[in-house]
Amino acid sequence: MAESIQYTITAAGASALVAQLEADVASGRLAPGQRLPSVRRLAAGAGLSPATVAAGLAELRRRGVVVSEPRRGTRVGEHPPLPAPLAIVLPDGVRDLSSGNPDPALLPDLAAALGRCPLPMRLYGEAPELPELVDAACSTLLADGVPAGELGILGGALDGIERALAAWLRPGDRVAVESPGYAPLFDLLRAQGLGFEPVPVDERGMLPDPLQAALHRGARAVVVTPRGQNPTGAALDEARAGELRAILASHPQALLLEDDHLGAVAGTALHTLAGAGERWVSTRSVSKSLGPDLRLAVMAGDQATVARVRGRQACGTGWVSHVIQRLVASLWADPEVTALVRRAAGVYAGRREALLAALHANGVQAQGASGLNVWLPVREEAATAAALLARGWAVAPGSRYALSGREGAIRVTTAALDPGDAELLADDLAAVLAPATAIRSG
Repeated sequence: MAESIQYTITAAGASALVAQLEADVASGRLAPGQRLPSVRRLAAGAGLSPATVAAGLAELRRRGVVVSEPRRGTRVGEHPPLPAPLAIVLPDGVRDLSSGNPDPALLPDLAAALGRCPLPMRLYGEAPELPELVDAACSTLLADGVPAGELGILGGALDGIERALAAWLRPGDRVAVESPGYAPLFDLLRAQGLGFEPVPVDERGMLPDPLQAALHRGARAVVVTPRGQNPTGAALDEARAGELRAILASHPQALLLEDDHLGAVAGTALHTLAGAGERWVSTRSVSKSLGPDLRLAVMAGDQATVARVRGRQACGTGWVSHVIQRLVASLWADPEVTALVRRAAGVYAGRREALLAALHANGVQAQGASGLNVWLPVREEAATAAALLARGWAVAPGSRYALSGREGAIRVTTAALDPGDAELLADDLAAVLAPATAIRSG
């Protein structure tokens, strides 16, 4: 977490304070994650009352520009809804295990695929979804047990989730989310003015009793990752999925958003919650299996929700580019790509399990039942990350994915980590986490 800086501001009121802070975030003077001085210090520097500064920060917090959390004070959001500079440069020789990216060597050659893909011209007024892509998506989802009667094509999983939330929720509504959970989702919810009901997860996914409690407290939506949960790798099994379905069925008006972002490369079977209540969507992105630059996800859902999402899409972007839709349909129909995706799922599982086995052999606790990441509880998160960086490994701090503000874990992306390197990393982690040995003389 970034340390606070000597930051002062001059403003004539709360509106001017908001405008200046926004400008400083956009220019890079205030970096994402940067901790701000206290309200009293900001007020003293700006010549304003603490109440005026607090009001300005509340407006920025409502829009997700800044975040206030227990024991962490107020800081700039990690991905504020402003064009803030976000580039991170790692030292030479450091392996980046922090990004969450798939292995480029396990993605299809998009240039070659485009050369084979017919791209007829698409004009205004034509159907927004490509029929062959819809047919292929329906077949795939039905095979995984997801009802696919209503379907839309969106510009990625978060695009679909954002539109589905906007279809039913309003600023101030609360959403049950996994904790630890997907950090960009938290940023999105903050930007929409939505509140959180954190629900703990274990290796089998969301815990039923805390979810029930969150819904009783008035959560109007639930976001669930059924497999490859980011950051912990949790995956629902049949029993846990059954428990969660029963809870959702008892709250039929709560909107379920199922984020199956990894799809075929998750490394485990899907136990879907789709259709448990009256309002639901299930999104499946192609970013991890075909490439992050293919901004496309398919969304199945109940008739009213999908209709609202498609209607809002029609008022804005209109449709996802048919160039992308045709490319994805072509890739899905290619037997070589299908084989590559199947191989990638096996390779990812092997790499993840290799690190878990190496850590276990070194007496280091970790979890990662599926997906591209391994989650390690640690006592001193910042110190552990810094020590690993000094040994040539960049990992993601767990506080980025927590809503409690506690620093107590790191996330390691294993997608491109071969078994030999996994053993080296496990040895380094064991050395970093080993308790200091007191030496006594005399």
